[in-house]
Amino acid sequence: MTEQRIHAPRQVAASDLGELLLALETEFEVPGEFDAATLQAAQQAVEALPEPDADDTDLPFFTIDPPGATDLDQAMYLERAGAGYLVHYAIADVPAFVQLGGVLDAVSRERGQTFYLPQRKITLYPPLISEDRGSLLPDVTRPAFHWRIALDADGALGQVRLTRSQIRSRRQLDYDTAQQRIDAGEDDEQLALLAEIGRARLVQERLRGGASLNLPDQEIVPESDGYKLVSRTPLPLEEFNAQISLLTGIAAARLMLTAGTGILRTMPPPDPRDLKAFRQQTRLLGRPWPEDTSYGEYLHALDLGDPRQLVIMHRAASLFRGADYQVIAGQPESELVQAALAAPYAHTTAPLRRLVDRFVLLTCHLLSTGQPMPGELEQALPGLPELMRASSAAANKVARAAVDLLEAYTLQHRLGERFQAIVLTAAQGGAVAENGSGRPRPGLLQLVDEPVTGSFTGRADAGTLVTAELVEADPRTRRIHFEIVSRG
Repeated sequence: MTEQRIHAPRQVAASDLGELLLALETEFEVPGEFDAATLQAAQQAVEALPEPDADDTDLPFFTIDPPGATDLDQAMYLERAGAGYLVHYAIADVPAFVQLGGVLDAVSRERGQTFYLPQRKITLYPPLISEDRGSLLPDVTRPAFHWRIALDADGALGQVRLTRSQIRSRRQLDYDTAQQRIDAGEDDEQLALLAEIGRARLVQERLRGGASLNLPDQEIVPESDGYKLVSRTPLPLEEFNAQISLLTGIAAARLMLTAGTGILRTMPPPDPRDLKAFRQQTRLLGRPWPEDTSYGEYLHALDLGDPRQLVIMHRAASLFRGADYQVIAGQPESELVQAALAAPYAHTTAPLRRLVDRFVLLTCHLLSTGQPMPGELEQALPGLPELMRASSAAANKVARAAVDLLEAYTLQHRLGERFQAIVLTAAQGGAVAENGSGRPRPGLLQLVDEPVTGSFTGRADAGTLVTAELVEADPRTRRIHFEIVSRG
């Protein structure tokens, strides 16, 4: 599953918006700049970098990321192997720079992950590592964990081999350029194989009953009298690329489950009541979910270019809650499944940006090469779930606040305008207010034609379509409020 990021292009961000965004960093106490001791530790780690176990610089790896990305965790090289495929997936060898129990280890445990804000990112490791010497940039030799993952002709997972090596990426692609090459039918064997394998893995996902959600990014674009928040529909190539990452996480989970040690990313199945409500919403939005169609098959058939179907995809994301990390400790495998993917899964492929991946990579490499687990690693695993919960909660809070701020900022010039919306939760008042205060409680709605949610007053049941008038959009309070004008 891919991470949703928010973009506020510099050329349209007014100074007051910039000030409000910067204020979020103070309000939510996001990590600050790295201190001198941490920067020195990064420099020493680069200078003391050990020689990798192997040399795979002869393989023409490539990366594919958003334009301008510098923290490149993954590179790939794909080939046919008989009737099937062999996926070479290189993951940045962050553990080569970060000694367990050292300064960088301690600082990264405090941060937990990279924080993405519209105006900047706050990295997990000093930029010397995260955006330079540890990043799989093109035309330079870098240490990496080299996964060799065999797939059969249908894309089903086969044998897996993992080594520490050095690799050299040959080219850095961005999604738009790569998609254009595929659409134009250019002779690019690697991109053709990526699309072929990606489609095969999507079929495997549907057969499992899973569905990975690639939610659109949100961007601010200028209008004649202000700004507008729009969604950028994911490109097919982004989904294919995500499938390679998911494949590696599934392979890592299988390796750790077989050994009975490690840490997995888990998620419980959705509540039946939420599923029932979701089905009702799909009917109201004109794209009913058939009873004989699996959740995964239904979502994969949605057209995200249709605003109503985009709303459905956003609502689908709310079905699966309770994502967590669990250390393997003899539980039944059924308790360790990531329900949205319908498979055991581990966060593995983003060690430059997420703390837990560094420990998963270390664990998988030791298990795959038959080496004993060092005491420092065994002692660290039980504490990782809480560290990741805390950092994810902090990152999600500031990201949500940034979205609310941008939504309010782009709508502030549209007061009095009417929108079609779907009611997510009904307004409540008087004695039925769940907060026990007796005061009315606003409902929550989502606009049909724009990726915006807001509170509302008025009478409307959850799951119904309404026309709502915008009566408040305040970037400073990050509040958007509507009044129901009509129903149906």
